[in-house]
Amino acid sequence: MPLALDDLMPPPKPTSQRPLLGLTVLVVEDSRFASEAVRLLCLRSGARIRRADSLSAAHKHLAAYRPNVVIVDIGLPDGSGADLIDELTHLHSPVDCVIGMSGDSGARALSTAAGAHGFIEKPISNLGAFQTMVLDALARDDRPTGLRMVTGEHIDPDLAALQDDFAHVADILTAHDGEGMLDYIAQFLESVARTAGDAEIIEAAQSLARNRNVGHTHRADVARIAGLVQNRIAMGGAG
Repeated sequence: MPLALDDLMPPPKPTSQRPLLGLTVLVVEDSRFASEAVRLLCLRSGARIRRADSLSAAHKHLAAYRPNVVIVDIGLPDGSGADLIDELTHLHSPVDCVIGMSGDSGARALSTAAGAHGFIEKPISNLGAFQTMVLDALARDDRPTGLRMVTGEHIDPDLAALQDDFAHVADILTAHDGEGMLDYIAQFLESVARTAGDAEIIEAAQSLARNRNVGHTHRADVARIAGLVQNRIAMGGAG
């Protein structure tokens, strides 16, 4: 594979305001809204970013280049992000830094068991907290030296990305009645709603997941979710 010009140049040095300068981050995240939040956090921190929305897309990226940091959502449409974490941290030449991410705090243990160097609990919008999480997950020799400016700045992703997530769920429900994808819909919607701070959709997604887990009827849950999703689309994403 031919090298790009950027690959031949020495990486830029991190600064106090951009402590991730010189790093390339691959974010494996199916939610456009959540990945947009991470994209903005990375860019404000100086890192270059690429995105994959599934395990298969991540493997295509990783076959073409090697990022310094991979941030992996645990719930993905084609499998568990924990499997990718395990793969990346147990390669003959492992990725330098792999960080698990989820809106479910219980996924931290799963991520750690798979070999992750750190964990980000969604939603994440505080720039200083994000930088600290990434820097703490890096090997000590890879961390920038010197003082770092700690900021409490918050990042607000574009609501157009949230609209895309709701449209994605609506498409699944319309195309397949969602029956084969209900567990994914519940997990995906709860994660998106946590990032957006939408308590009503969090509760609806949790209700669907609970009823699925105990084998109760879930027709009313699906109808409620379909209505809420259409409502959010009509309102421009905001709940």
